Amino acid sequence: MTKFSTSPYQLDLGQLGFVEGLSVTGKSSSTLCHYFGGIPYAYPVERFRAPRHLPLSHRYGSKDKPAQFVGQVGVCPQSGFIGLPNPSIWNEDCHQLNVWIPSGDTPAEGWPVFFYLFGGWLQFGDPNMAPEALAELLSESAFKAIVVMPGYRVNAFGFLASKELEDEARSNGEAYSNYGFWDQRTALEWTHDRIAAFGGNKDNITVGGYSAGSYSTFQQLAYDMYLPSRSSIIKRVCMLSNGPGLQPRSTAARQEQFDELLGWLDIPLLLSPAEKLSQLRNVPARQLVAVQSSMKFHEFRPVTDGSFISENLIESINDGSFAKQLQDRGIKIMNGEVCSEHYLYGAWRTPDWSYDAVYERLVADYPDSRVKKLMDLRVPGKRLPAFAEDWPDLFGRLYAEVQVHDLERGFANLLDKGGLTIGKDLLRYRIDWRAKCADLIAPPEWKVTHSTDRAIWFWGAGLGQGLTADEKTILKEFNATFARFVNGDDVQWSQQGPKMMYRLDSAGQTGMWEDDRWDHGLEGWEAMNG
Repeated sequence: MTKFSTSPYQLDLGQLGFVEGLSVTGKSSSTLCHYFGGIPYAYPVERFRAPRHLPLSHRYGSKDKPAQFVGQVGVCPQSGFIGLPNPSIWNEDCHQLNVWIPSGDTPAEGWPVFFYLFGGWLQFGDPNMAPEALAELLSESAFKAIVVMPGYRVNAFGFLASKELEDEARSNGEAYSNYGFWDQRTALEWTHDRIAAFGGNKDNITVGGYSAGSYSTFQQLAYDMYLPSRSSIIKRVCMLSNGPGLQPRSTAARQEQFDELLGWLDIPLLLSPAEKLSQLRNVPARQLVAVQSSMKFHEFRPVTDGSFISENLIESINDGSFAKQLQDRGIKIMNGEVCSEHYLYGAWRTPDWSYDAVYERLVADYPDSRVKKLMDLRVPGKRLPAFAEDWPDLFGRLYAEVQVHDLERGFANLLDKGGLTIGKDLLRYRIDWRAKCADLIAPPEWKVTHSTDRAIWFWGAGLGQGLTADEKTILKEFNATFARFVNGDDVQWSQQGPKMMYRLDSAGQTGMWEDDRWDHGLEGWEAMNG
């Protein structure tokens, strides 16, 4: 007998029309949650153009013919992580989202909303989970909130940048580059404007994300805070296994990557800007994906555009003005890590066995000047340091320092110096425990590595048979803390101070822990973002 079953579920959205999704039921035939998959939040858009909002007058169906949303979000063309990509599921129109709603009576103020951004280095990934994947989270744990997971463009489709694209966008009065971030923002605004029709509270939105989704969450927070308070949407954020990152490259610094891409696609650089872009837009998606992994600059990352990403973003963290903005808006942040992040990080486009290979691989992601400072700090004399088993292992560890360990700690330190209380305004956590079903995410020998804790946050996340009864007992307190945070309760740690972290230890016990990587992390921040 299967664990779950589904049946049609129709919902009257008022002025938005009528939609049909699915009700997920368990063995007892009780309704566990409702699911709507593949709801458009924007119009289809031409490749390398900013997303276009759906008007508030857009209706999704009628009572007699409700719009059918029982599927999933379109998957942006992408390379596979471990294994080959699957072009049969690709769709450049990935401007849809999936919604899960708890069963039962809607609270008077509406359900809290958890707007979740998927990870994948900004190079791959999608928000698609089975309708039943969150059924146990929403029905048997303390977590009771509407979950919204949007699709957004990744790799070159979402983050290609150049002078040609910038000039075209400005001449059209459109947003330039960072298309993936603009997609996320459009989906967030759709959620704010329409979630009440689904029973949600538009004034109680937590934005969260894992890995690149966590980095995206930070960028969405930074963008949100620079808007007038009346236009602000975000109340709190969950930054899971990622920090604020480095100041992204400028357009000029990204031009070399754009020109390299054109070279791989046999598009002459002597063409006019309009002809280059026309040919680039006509390249088959499969070909555009296929060449990316062969490029020197194969990681397509955000650009400092002066619009979505301020030219002074990291400077504002260093000088305390970012902390002041957080205080003024009353924003709370949950941010942390797992203990062995580096195993999975090291598996993405792993470099060859040499100092130069590691250096070049990191430069594919980060500005050369910052990579040099990191390598000078961690690999003095260009000799393999004692903390690394070999050069590929060193790459994974350094990548994890940039993405997670060092920049999270530098961020916490500067928020503390800027007047926030760590343990109250910024809630730091650490996870040293792993559920058995996480074996479907990463092999056991990778220990508590990056992404294995998705099984914790999403109460099994629909992986295999999910959490065991004993594992659910272990996670009860941790889950309740997460649920209270998303609900908007005043969550505080029992011990405050920048070094204190709420930890789920390897034995499955929760408690406070003094960060043993603190000084190491501050060294890394100073080298890369100081």
